[in-house]
Amino acid sequence: MAGLYRSRVAGIGSYLPEKVLTNFDLEKMVETNDQWIVERTGIERRHVANSDQATSDLCVIAAQKALEDAQLKIEDIDMIIVGTVTGDHQMPSTACFVQTKLGAKNIMSFDINAACSGFLYGVTIADQFIRSGMYKNILVIGAEVLTRYMNYKDRETCILFGDGAGAWIVSRAQEGDKNLIESSHSHADGSLADLLILPGGGSKYPQSQEVIDKGMNFMSMKGREIFKNAVRTMAQCCREALEYNHVSPDQVDWIVPHQANKRIIEAVADQFKFPMERVIVYVNETGNTSAASIPLAFDWAVKNGKIKRGQTILLTAFGAGLTSGSILLRY
Repeated sequence: MAGLYRSRVAGIGSYLPEKVLTNFDLEKMVETNDQWIVERTGIERRHVANSDQATSDLCVIAAQKALEDAQLKIEDIDMIIVGTVTGDHQMPSTACFVQTKLGAKNIMSFDINAACSGFLYGVTIADQFIRSGMYKNILVIGAEVLTRYMNYKDRETCILFGDGAGAWIVSRAQEGDKNLIESSHSHADGSLADLLILPGGGSKYPQSQEVIDKGMNFMSMKGREIFKNAVRTMAQCCREALEYNHVSPDQVDWIVPHQANKRIIEAVADQFKFPMERVIVYVNETGNTSAASIPLAFDWAVKNGKIKRGQTILLTAFGAGLTSGSILLRY
C-alpha cells in the first residue's frame, strides 16, 4: 500500500467492567451448564457493564489508557473512530460522546457498524488517513455493551457475549521506524446478513410493542452457519495478508483473532498448521465482545508479556454482515 507516510501503533489500552457473569451464574438463568459452555466455546466468564455505564463510558476509560501508553494528550488527537453495534443512541454517534467526555475539540468523530470486524475496519481507515498525510494521531476504539441485547432465555446466544472496550492510538511513523502497519484487507458479504442480526429498532422494524413481544429487540444467530463461515472468512483473510506481504506463517510471532469461540480460533489456526501456543486466546475471560474483542485480547497479551515490540502480528476478524478482515503489523 503506497502512501506519503506509514502508520504505527503508538499506544494501546483496554477496559473490562468489574461485574462478572460466570457460567455458573448462567446455570441459574437458562438451561445450560459450565462444562457444556466450556467444551463448545472455551468461555468461562464474561463482563457486564454497570447499569449507569453506556458504551461511551467504556470507550473513555480504554482511550485514556491508550493515550497514557502513547504519551500523548487528547489535544494531540486528530480523529476519533468508534467501532460498535451497541452505541449509546441511534444518533448521534457514540464517537461524538467520547469526544466531549475526553475533552477533544472539533475533531472528526464517527462510528463504524461492522460488528466484530469493526475495530479492524477502524484501524484500516485510520491507516489510510495517516498514509495520505492528512492526520498524525488517530484514536480507534472498539467497544460494546452487548449484554443489553441478550435474550437470557436463548441459551444459544446468551452464553456467548460480554461487554468491554479496547483502544489504539494509530500514529504517523518516523523515518526508519520498524514498528509499522504493513497492510490491511477488509471484506463484506451481504448475502449472509441474516445469519447474525438484531432485527428490531431500525427503519425496517421500528421499535414497537409488537417488536418487543416478538423478541426482535434481541440478537438472533444461526450458530452452525456462523461457525462455518467464520472459519472460512478468517482463514481467507489471513492467507490474503500473508500472500500480500510475502510472509510465511512461521514468520508470524502471534495471531490475534476475533475472540468469538475457542473452537473457531483452533480451526483457523489449523488451516495454517499454526501452533496454538502462538495464538492469543482470551475468550475464556471475556466471551465475545464483538468490536472490542481484538484490542482487548491484544492489550492483555502485551500486559502479560506475550506480545512484544518488534514482533510480527497477524490480526483477523469476522462479524455480522458478514464482514471480515485482517491486518499484518510489526508491533
